[in-house]
Amino acid sequence: MLGLLINEMETKELEYVLKREMEEIMLDLTDSRIDDVVKETMKDRYQVFFNLFRRVANEKDCLQYMLKTNTTKQEKHLNLFKS
Repeated sequence: MLGLLINEMETKELEYVLKREMEEIMLDLTDSRIDDVVKETMKDRYQVFFNLFRRVANEKDCLQYMLKTNTTKQEKHLNLFKS
């Protein structure tokens, strides 16, 4: 375990950088040209960024950046029961 002592300005900068990285990943996850295997790796990376983000951001921002569940898997599952 490591500790990190940063001031308020550095906290805001870290929050900003993490937000930008997470937004970029979220955008890439919606790109149909990217293979599913790559998207899974991107989700893992997103989770690392989000765990760091949780340490510096407020609850409202954390809720905004929570990665949504994969609705396509849920939709496929529901479609099995409709047939």
